[in-house]
Amino acid sequence: MHRYRSHTCGALRDSDIGQTVRLSGWCHRIRDHGGVLFIDLRDHYGLTQCVADPDSPAFSMAEKLRSEWVVRIDGKVRRRPEGTDNPELPTGSVELYVSEIEVLGPAGELPMPVFGDQEYPEDIRLKYRFLDLRRDKLHQNIMTRGAIVDSMRRRMKEQGFLEFQTPILTASSPEGARDFLVPSRIHPGKFYALPQAPQQYKQLLMMSGFDRYFQIAPCFRDEDPRADRLPGEFYQLDLEMSFVEQDDVFAAVEPVMTGVFEEFAKGKPVTKGWPRIPFAEALKKYGSDKPDLRNPIIMQSVSEHFRGSGFKVFARMLEDPKNQVWAIPGKGGGSRAFCDRMNSWAQGEGQPGLGYIMWREGGEGAGPLANNIGPERTAAIRAQLGLKEGDAAFFVAGDPDKFWKFSGLARTKLGEELNLIDKDRFELAWIVDFPMYEYNEDDKKVDFSHNPFSMPQGGLDALNNQDPLTIKAFQYDITCNGYEIASGGIRNHRPETMVKAFEIAGYGENEVVERFGGMYRAFQYGAPPHGGMAAGVDRIVMLLCGTNNLREISLFPMNQQAVDLLMGAPSEVSTRQLRELHIRLNLPDRT
Repeated sequence: MHRYRSHTCGALRDSDIGQTVRLSGWCHRIRDHGGVLFIDLRDHYGLTQCVADPDSPAFSMAEKLRSEWVVRIDGKVRRRPEGTDNPELPTGSVELYVSEIEVLGPAGELPMPVFGDQEYPEDIRLKYRFLDLRRDKLHQNIMTRGAIVDSMRRRMKEQGFLEFQTPILTASSPEGARDFLVPSRIHPGKFYALPQAPQQYKQLLMMSGFDRYFQIAPCFRDEDPRADRLPGEFYQLDLEMSFVEQDDVFAAVEPVMTGVFEEFAKGKPVTKGWPRIPFAEALKKYGSDKPDLRNPIIMQSVSEHFRGSGFKVFARMLEDPKNQVWAIPGKGGGSRAFCDRMNSWAQGEGQPGLGYIMWREGGEGAGPLANNIGPERTAAIRAQLGLKEGDAAFFVAGDPDKFWKFSGLARTKLGEELNLIDKDRFELAWIVDFPMYEYNEDDKKVDFSHNPFSMPQGGLDALNNQDPLTIKAFQYDITCNGYEIASGGIRNHRPETMVKAFEIAGYGENEVVERFGGMYRAFQYGAPPHGGMAAGVDRIVMLLCGTNNLREISLFPMNQQAVDLLMGAPSEVSTRQLRELHIRLNLPDRT
């Protein structure tokens, strides 16, 4: 017999009854039922109930066992007594009558429990992550993550993509976040950067004649913690294709992503035939460029109903042509208490309030706004929004460029408060036609809105002759349930167009050549039209595992302060190491 096991803890079945077997694992739970000890033995594969009574030669050893001790147990497989089967376990119809126990690894007093999935302070969970990962829910999440990545790889290869690995040590580049820098010992005073994404390398692969590339790529960004991204590093399904237009990328990616979601959705409906929503339309209808389409609320402009009305606050605003009034319908929200609660919520978000009209029995509009604009306008608003008695509408007004984010928050809040959101489904969509540029209020200049390497719609002609803030890019996102899960674009592969695009954002040709020399040179020697995207593996796994915390689907994450509590990183280094790197520290004053 093998030194440690003849079977795993998830393998025994009725067909094994009568056999003498050997198991090794962790003591998951130990129960004493009237002098008979029950040991639930756990390993990666499952759990087996082991029984030791006073007649067992191993009973005295069994009495010494404690939670999370690692043991080897020999014994005979037998059927569980009638009525004690556990149908939730694959091994639930059998048990192991113990004849011998060997302690392989005793455990000290546990800083946190492994049995059960009760909440526990995050700093303890991360410091003792090796214990946390033994817990069933987290263990299963990590296994699901591995299976999802396998599914992505398989589906990408079925679409004709080949997997390549791009460099980890590279040059610094402006991709929207701060680089992690790595000092060079061989080249004093110079630094490598960890890649924020394989963007330039994957485009260079297309220049090199490889037609369809992908990889599960590690990406590194030294940015402040965010709720929807792990600090430091994350993984993405990165891909690029040659000789394609936007529709070709969509046709290749959509079945991959739909298939992954369907495979791991546990029966929940998944969108087929994803809608394509222009960026500007997403803002107007949903107040978000990553809308949660499970929420049925669609906002509408109702400016005409307030123009010249008795509600002077809105009427005066509308004298400025850039201002609008948007309505957020709230079906079932037509009570004074609910409307006042939404108004208080808006004030808590830093707004002056949230105007509303509610429709009571008889169809009459009620509330201060209804009283000011009169019954005809109130009825017209109700008809436009398709509302009925017992419903309400909430209003935001001003410059949409400044209030659309708040309107999106209000839409989400209404959907949650009125229980309108069907949370048992996955709603996927393409967001298209992103603006190429935006105005940077801080620097008072035109800047790239998203990826600087995207092809502007209209090409060089648009860059030369159009107001930059009106130019759209061949850029697109995938959204799911209120999260952006992928982003990409058709690339700007012509050197003169690339130089002009960067010039508008304040970069001279010399700077473009200096910072993107490799790609700029490659464009001079026959560059194919190409495009691609990158999907966030962590966010996709998070959605499919039914959690809203990325730490629940990552093996060894940092905390929100970007500290690895398990390994003690970041850490100080020795003077000798600094000397080898020709680095002298200039630390901030701690006083």
